[in-house]
Amino acid sequence: MNDTILVVGAGPTGLSAAHGIASVGRKVVLVEKEDRLGGAPILSGYAKLVPSGEWAKDAIGRMIERVENNSLVTVFKNTKVLKLEGEHGDFSATLSNGETVKASAVVLGTGFTHFDAINKPEWGFGTYEDVVTTTQVEQMVGAGKIACPSDGRTPERVAILLCVGSRDRQIGREWCSKICCTVSTNLAMEIKELSPETDVYIYYMDIRTFGLYEDKFYWKSQEEFGTKFVKARIAEVTIAPDGKKLLVKGEDTLVKRPIVIPFDLVVHAIGMDPNADNPEIAKVFGVGLEKHGFLDRGEQYTSTFSSTRPGIYVGGSALAPEDIDSCVSHGLAMAMRAVGDLTALARKAA
Repeated sequence: MNDTILVVGAGPTGLSAAHGIASVGRKVVLVEKEDRLGGAPILSGYAKLVPSGEWAKDAIGRMIERVENNSLVTVFKNTKVLKLEGEHGDFSATLSNGETVKASAVVLGTGFTHFDAINKPEWGFGTYEDVVTTTQVEQMVGAGKIACPSDGRTPERVAILLCVGSRDRQIGREWCSKICCTVSTNLAMEIKELSPETDVYIYYMDIRTFGLYEDKFYWKSQEEFGTKFVKARIAEVTIAPDGKKLLVKGEDTLVKRPIVIPFDLVVHAIGMDPNADNPEIAKVFGVGLEKHGFLDRGEQYTSTFSSTRPGIYVGGSALAPEDIDSCVSHGLAMAMRAVGDLTALARKAA
């Protein structure tokens, strides 16, 4: 049994796992399919993270730096695992770069895919230039300017539509993406900080700013930043007769009346889909998928973060929609689970 553990995926979960494993003296091979480490916060250009308020490039950047500077961690970018053979304590992974890695355990921190709002066409994304996603607004915040893509003007009125690609059986998305409500309330405040004259409206089915986020984001965005919340069922987003304004059409479900409201910028609060590569990941690693397409977990209470295959662990948003802080915790927990199980395996074999 060797002392190397293979970690697949270098987002917050994988980076945390790699550091945790190395911190107890085990070697790590960290495999990332993209050309950069950091996962969605870096690749998608997130601005300030929820709930810390720290810039993603700084917070995730520190996680990247401590892994890249650790002599126990070998990093392969632009690389995938093509084949995994063997069993717990004695795996052999064939990589797309031609390398073969011998590992005693595998940690999967392979993350998620953002919902593609083109799959909700009635809400205007892909048809109207000024219908954008929360990820695009994150990038605007990072650049220091909120603007309508069509002509660069500062929007007077912004609508954020919640649950785009979440809680929607009609398009096969039956799950809540957990963090979108909080991210959206945070973005509403960031928009106001950059453009105090802009009015921000959030259209919602329900508000799910869970735990301590209720006060810090939901109430703060209303009471200190003037965000207006409208409980509504949105039917469609169309263009106004002037060819510039967007019309948000639907029903205000509190007062039971139709609404047609003009906006300069409409933002889709996009949900978290299973990683688009999950069918391939499940096949390569021999692990199961749950019914929605996320990676499945094994026995939860005495083998936390185990997958359906012994010696392979899965956590973070590969399992289900998760916030970044939870992903970091999952990564460290998987590190300890993997090392602990290997210690028990070695004792049993002695």
